[in-house]
Amino acid sequence: MNQKLVIGGGIALLMLLLIIPNALFTVDERQKALILQFGELQHVYDKPGLKVKIPFIQEVIFYDRRLLGYNLPPIEVTAGDQKRMVVDLYVRYVISDPLLFYKTIGMEEGALNRLSSIVPGSMRRVIGRTPLSTLLSRERGSVMDQIHKEVRKAALPLGMDVKDVRIVRADLPQENGEAIFQRMVAERNRKAKLFRAEGEKKAQEIRSTADRQRTEIIANAQKKSEILRGQGDALAIKNYAEAYQQDPKFFEFYRSMQAYLDALSPDSTTYILSPESDFFKYFETPQGK
Repeated sequence: MNQKLVIGGGIALLMLLLIIPNALFTVDERQKALILQFGELQHVYDKPGLKVKIPFIQEVIFYDRRLLGYNLPPIEVTAGDQKRMVVDLYVRYVISDPLLFYKTIGMEEGALNRLSSIVPGSMRRVIGRTPLSTLLSRERGSVMDQIHKEVRKAALPLGMDVKDVRIVRADLPQENGEAIFQRMVAERNRKAKLFRAEGEKKAQEIRSTADRQRTEIIANAQKKSEILRGQGDALAIKNYAEAYQQDPKFFEFYRSMQAYLDALSPDSTTYILSPESDFFKYFETPQGK
């Protein structure tokens, strides 16, 4: 009898050890939980704590109650002015209705597939009505608000509340970017040539002005030097004349001595003259001797 009681107690304990872990579960404060029984919803737990379910019959599905994010792959879109660009954007959402989310999508991984179809469609519709210049201006915020409203409206029936949709980066396609880059290079080269031409023109004007001023300065200096030279020659002639009038013989003698000094110096040209010429008259007079 005791042996049967021991065996029965052991079996009961074993069953408890198997049942209790399957009957109790914990809902984290970052989670929401659905209790399903044969695929039918039995209860929704959105508050944290220790919970109970029927073991082996009911199952628990956990959903994250935090703000979730999804970065979409680059998408090529055409703006309202028919200009193409490649857009990177992200979505931030929460699972607002776990039961609806379970019925329409299922697991959390399915949300990414649904958002991958909802967001690009809304973005193409809104951006297709907007010129590229608007997307590159301060009005881009209003464009993103329109995209957010469309995406949120489409996601609410799926049990998701989209909190934000934002463009991370917007680039031109590679072939367009290369063409624009070449146009930018050509435009910079054109401006550089224009600046060089204006610089050359300015330099030529400065050189012309400097040459004209140089010519005027030299001409004025030559004019002034000729005037001073003329005035000096006139004064010298005047002094010579006055000196000659005071003593003509001495003046004539002095001028002859100057002529001898210039003509008969060792570095002068050799002259062949007759001793009886007037040039040597002072060599024959008592005064000259």
